[in-house]
Amino acid sequence: MRPRSIRARVTTGAILAFAVILCAVLVVGAVLIRDLAQEQNIDRADAVAREMAAHVATERYGNTIPVSEPITRMQVVDHESGEVLAASDALRGLAPITEEEPAGDDRRISTPVCGDIAGGGEGDCFLVVGYEVPDSAYGDDVTVLAASRTPGFLATNVLELVLVGAAALLTVGTGLVIWYGVGRALRPVRGISSEMEHITASDLHRRLPVPKTGDEIAELARTANESLDRLESSVTRQRRFVSDASHELRSPITGMRTKLEVELSDPEPDLRARERLLTGLLSDTERLENIVNDLLEMARLETGGPAQVERIDLAEVVAREFGDHCRCPALRTHTPEPVTVQVNRLRIVRVLTNLVANAERHMDSRIDVYVRKDGDTAVVEVHDDGSGIPEQDRERVFERFSRLAESKERDPGGSGLGLPISREIVQVHGGTLTAGNSLLLGGAVFTVRLPLAPPEDERR
Repeated sequence: MRPRSIRARVTTGAILAFAVILCAVLVVGAVLIRDLAQEQNIDRADAVAREMAAHVATERYGNTIPVSEPITRMQVVDHESGEVLAASDALRGLAPITEEEPAGDDRRISTPVCGDIAGGGEGDCFLVVGYEVPDSAYGDDVTVLAASRTPGFLATNVLELVLVGAAALLTVGTGLVIWYGVGRALRPVRGISSEMEHITASDLHRRLPVPKTGDEIAELARTANESLDRLESSVTRQRRFVSDASHELRSPITGMRTKLEVELSDPEPDLRARERLLTGLLSDTERLENIVNDLLEMARLETGGPAQVERIDLAEVVAREFGDHCRCPALRTHTPEPVTVQVNRLRIVRVLTNLVANAERHMDSRIDVYVRKDGDTAVVEVHDDGSGIPEQDRERVFERFSRLAESKERDPGGSGLGLPISREIVQVHGGTLTAGNSLLLGGAVFTVRLPLAPPEDERR
């Protein structure tokens, strides 16, 4: 999905969620504001009415009831006749502002009044609070009334209209901010998408731009670039592998074809020469077979992990495979203790065989194989007393089809895949294979490190 669609969806969803929450807040807010304003209005009128009741209980008002803001409408009404005994200036000459009487034992009145009956305009409303005062200073029971003007926003829908207008403006403003913010956040995605469109199998050196925001998009770009690095490395290695494999296979095939053509073109073939030719062809065929088998093994290692993993004792395997001095009199094994690992037996044996065979080709007179533990790691070291490996070539020997001059001289028929396959096998098992200088014998040392197998009780 394109970033613009994401931008619209995120903005729309955020606005809808914000609008729902805002509506709920506004409804609750409007109710609370109305209740609070109404309560304050009642309290003001009630306080004045109580003060009037306390006054008339012992003393009459004169012709005019003194007032103070904000309550300017007050009356003292005879309970029996309904005659206004005293009033403030705003209600002078007017009838009682309400005819409501206390109900039951309650001596208090609270009622709304609208219109000019309370001395206001046609659209004015008041909240009237009154108290019945028995045996007042006027000689009879009277009712004191105080009227407080109701704020306009309580009498009309002004409050709701203001809140709705403010909500609309806030929603629009919030939507614009979210639209801008999401667009700005997704702007790097457009650059990443544009760059991705130009990356092809023949153009894997390109990398995605990494924004300086330090957020998830930047992390995504870095992760994608790391994936591109691995992909480029894999493709480069694959191309080199195909090229080297083609070269290695072409040479023996071309030699075999040439030998056959020469032999077939001889009108009087020599039986001994033909026998030598067939022997050479057999040797070339064996080399081709070894190369093909190594290539198939490399392909299997690259497409999956080891099969039939089992617990084996490396010390026992080394002793069994190489403890027979008749096979290699110069080889000595050192296995002081059991070293248990969880690996594929056949593949690990192949690694050990490759390393020992490599040491046999380059030794002068001696090979030592050590098996030991190093913390939680199993270590196998294969030492020889040959000329060793130059430091600058200790990684090159693990490259496919890479062969040093000494190796070509001592083993002309080799494929250059033994050490690379050994490293691949060890890495598949979670270990490492490195080459170095042997401090023990002065030649080369190849070191295999593998994770030790967990104890039997942990496996259960």
